[in-house]
Amino acid sequence: MIRALIQASLLQLRRDRVVLALTFVLPIAFFSIFALVFAGPGGSGSELRVDVGVVDEDGSPVSTRLLAALEKEKGLNVRRTLKAKDAQQPLDREGARALVRGGQLDAAVVVPKGLGAAFPSFTPGGPEVEVLVDPANPIAAGMIVGVLQKVELTAPPDMFVCGSLAAFERFAGALTPEQRRAVEEWQKYLELEAEEAAPGGGSAEALAGGVVRTKVVDVIRERAPRTATVAFYAAGVGVMFLLFMAAGAGGALLEEAEAGTLERLLTSRLGMGRLLLAKWAFLTALGFVQVTVMFVWGALVFHLDLASHLGGFVLMTAVTAAAASGFGLVLATACRTRQQLAGLSTILILIMSAVGGSMFPRFLMSETMQKAGLLTFNGWALDGYLKVFWRQAPLLDLWPQVLVLSLLAAGFLLAARLLARRWEAA
Repeated sequence: MIRALIQASLLQLRRDRVVLALTFVLPIAFFSIFALVFAGPGGSGSELRVDVGVVDEDGSPVSTRLLAALEKEKGLNVRRTLKAKDAQQPLDREGARALVRGGQLDAAVVVPKGLGAAFPSFTPGGPEVEVLVDPANPIAAGMIVGVLQKVELTAPPDMFVCGSLAAFERFAGALTPEQRRAVEEWQKYLELEAEEAAPGGGSAEALAGGVVRTKVVDVIRERAPRTATVAFYAAGVGVMFLLFMAAGAGGALLEEAEAGTLERLLTSRLGMGRLLLAKWAFLTALGFVQVTVMFVWGALVFHLDLASHLGGFVLMTAVTAAAASGFGLVLATACRTRQQLAGLSTILILIMSAVGGSMFPRFLMSETMQKAGLLTFNGWALDGYLKVFWRQAPLLDLWPQVLVLSLLAAGFLLAARLLARRWEAA
């Protein structure tokens, strides 16, 4: 008897594809996503690369060599120019700051004037290399500072001779011609020693003790409140549960079909198109209120700065709720039962949330995974909220996210209308 019950249970499990997917497919999918994110460059199959701008305000041999060494680092994509009016112009401090604020760069390195004359500097108060960072990516700042220290500590010997000469001239006065020739001969000797030590006769990088002072500057919190982080996580959680709400509430169609209510509605003058439109409008309004309540709670309890971002919040919440409602109707019209809807929506929403950034930021993922996140509803919605609350972007800068989410809403409605024909045919 027990054996027969076990066999019956196995047969039922084989027939229920949703339960099979929840049991085997979803855990494997989540394991794969987390492995790609946290296994590092080797796990994702691609190296972690940081987009960094460089600004040379000093123009000295020391700054030139320092930034050239940065460009050789495999983990950095170095950018020196800014496109303006169909032409490339050298990147300046304010341009680099704007690019970091706008998310086009992960960070920027600014070499201040006077660095070469003070190099190497062992005393406080000297020129500092500024690293402009966006705290949304905590990896970039540590990585660039580490690379700078590596470059500084492995700089060629002639770089230190040049800097020491400038420092000597500044503190001890001008050198005599004989002293200058002696220093130049010593510099040539060091260069020859470095070339001989280098594998294959190339230029070598010898360990030296000079250290350039660095200063990390948070360009986002210069004008954004610290509670912007609260908005970042409120958006991630809000978008994920907005999808769950839309899928669950959209399942009312299945209940109406089972109860016979849907058939009676279709025989009236309402029609399936107007019925779906009415349900979409209701779900959109409900979703808008749901997200608004979450952000208002954040403003009251966690001091989220909602009032100064009200326009961008309303715009993003409206299109996000519209697209999520359409997605919920697609799931409802594609499924046959409530149980099937619950299982399918759980699988899709959790995977979309993991890849799209609702569970952890997309910048922690590999470049391939970040691009994959743009294939999800969550990725576009969170990018929009990030622009509003984190980057302080104006409304016009939201047009890519608004356009994509609006097209998704229209596409989902069209797909739901086509899938709902099965009820009209019945």
